[in-house]
Amino acid sequence: MSGIQLADDFISPTDNPLEVIEEIVLGKEWSCDRRSPDELAIEIVGKWCDFSLFFAWSQNAGALHFSCSFDMRVPENKKDEVFRLLIQINEKMWLGYFSFWEEEGLPLFRHTMLLKGQISADQLEDLLEIAVSECNRFYPAFQFVIWGGKTASEAVEAAMIETVGEA
Repeated sequence: MSGIQLADDFISPTDNPLEVIEEIVLGKEWSCDRRSPDELAIEIVGKWCDFSLFFAWSQNAGALHFSCSFDMRVPENKKDEVFRLLIQINEKMWLGYFSFWEEEGLPLFRHTMLLKGQISADQLEDLLEIAVSECNRFYPAFQFVIWGGKTASEAVEAAMIETVGEA
């Protein structure tokens, strides 16, 4: 993790964490759009495709919602197998989960953090990096199901193979 140095190490419960996330994103030179004081949209280039990241902050709930969608549409005839894939992927997850945005036909990674206590900028940066890493790791599994004709089990098995060394 790159550890962007911010003025304060911790964000108090009354502060808007989107301010810190915006600093992290700008430090990485990613494109972002502050849609409102409580919403932040980010576009990045992933290993396999572009990702659209979205943060929403609710001070009343003390919660930060995050989602990361793939640049991928799921055809109607592949939805059932993609749903099976989501279940199998989520069994492997430690943080967050993959979901399906029915209206747009997109798979996406989601996570909500309760921020009633203090949180560090490093924790927010970790959230970003973990989400992007998980999306990069499982993107091929979605491709295997949607375009490769593989079953969910075959796709997850292929995605879980750790490569060692370089070709």
